[in-house]
Amino acid sequence: QVQLVESGGGLVQAGGSLRLSCAASGRTFTFSNYYMGWFRQAPGLEREFVAAVSWSGGTTHYADSVKGRFAISRDNAKNMVYLIMNSLKPEDTGVYYCAVRNAVGNTWSALGYDYWGQGTQVTVSS
Repeated sequence: QVQLVESGGGLVQAGGSLRLSCAASGRTFTFSNYYMGWFRQAPGLEREFVAAVSWSGGTTHYADSVKGRFAISRDNAKNMVYLIMNSLKPEDTGVYYCAVRNAVGNTWSALGYDYWGQGTQVTVSS
């Protein structure tokens, strides 16, 4: 079993920044073997892809809506993945989830991820 715990959410004004963190753990879980992703979900909407990072951190993927503003990274020594969010907009508001992608999963789809954290709320005021 894998446990993911997100932190770092909060209320911020438009144009502000936040850094989200996700701590991963599990008795037989080797963090560096898995792609990690961030998704978000606004009220009444489906969960959407935000960003993902490869096993070593050398490859990253972003949704068009956050490209140039958000940055995903990971620290395999600490079993941590981060999402730095700059130039935040009200439409970035939602619950942000950290997730572990399965071996053959679609990086861009929630269906490609097997384990999820409980989420952290991000609210951007205008």
